[in-house]
Amino acid sequence: MKIAVIGGSGFVGTRLTELLLSEKKDVYIYDKQTSQTYPELVTIGNVLDLSSLTSALKGADTVVLLAAEHRDDVTPTSLYYDVNVDGMRNTLAAMEANGIKRLVFTSSVAVYGLNKVNPNEQHPADPFNHYGKSKWQAEQVLQEWYKTHSDMNISILRPTVIFGERNRGNVYNLLNQIASGKFMMIGKGDNVKSMAYVGNVVAFINFLLDTQKTGYEVYNYIDKPDLSMNELVPIVSQTLNKHISPLHIPYLIGMCGGYCFDILAWITRKKLTISSVRVKKFCAVTQFDSSKAMASGYKPPFTLKEGLARTLKYEFLNQ
Repeated sequence: MKIAVIGGSGFVGTRLTELLLSEKKDVYIYDKQTSQTYPELVTIGNVLDLSSLTSALKGADTVVLLAAEHRDDVTPTSLYYDVNVDGMRNTLAAMEANGIKRLVFTSSVAVYGLNKVNPNEQHPADPFNHYGKSKWQAEQVLQEWYKTHSDMNISILRPTVIFGERNRGNVYNLLNQIASGKFMMIGKGDNVKSMAYVGNVVAFINFLLDTQKTGYEVYNYIDKPDLSMNELVPIVSQTLNKHISPLHIPYLIGMCGGYCFDILAWITRKKLTISSVRVKKFCAVTQFDSSKAMASGYKPPFTLKEGLARTLKYEFLNQ
């Protein structure tokens, strides 16, 4: 099996490549930027360049599609649809040109929207932002493609927010605020936050590559048990030995502050770590069902608390 990882120079792609190489699998990366860890494995190119992508996939028999626009503050917003939706169309066309039948695609639980009650894979899609909408549209493209390409073997992975060593996403921003001692809880703090440790996510992708041989399957991925913000913050503060203020900022005041940062970002043309979207996501319930993934025979190599501990020690305790 020769595996092409599209978007493999990023956070998840680097960890996946590391795991695949450790198992002596034949893997290479297609990305618009080189990999700091595996530059010798990278073919430089853009998922929007069909000719380059088709050429790069020659000789591969499996594709893992990780490439995506996923930040909260991407501008213009059309980039979400260019990369996430048109990138899917180009990937499928390039796979067909090269006779490739196996695809693993990382979508997102963002397709369900906010404040849903523990949705499983059959829950209706109701995305609230451009990222979620574009991921759902990419899935729809894949659904239509499969209707006329039933010989393909497709796995769709919908992970919740992924964290881990070297990541600089929303979970890192939260951990960094706690580590700085400047964190203050917005809202009551009883909202549950589903999370996924990167070591477990890439292990599940590898499991799917080894075990799913036919069909079209969709899997949520969440590391259980879920933690509320009132449970998560003490774990982090105790690990880092940081005192956290018990004061809770009311949700409405927090949202007003988020809008103020939106205006400041617009005036300064800078991307700030605080925004109204991030306040809304912080206070939302993001709890999802992952029973299908856990019933597949897969066993996560790390618990959620172990993943948090590894990340905290790497980022904030080790020199």
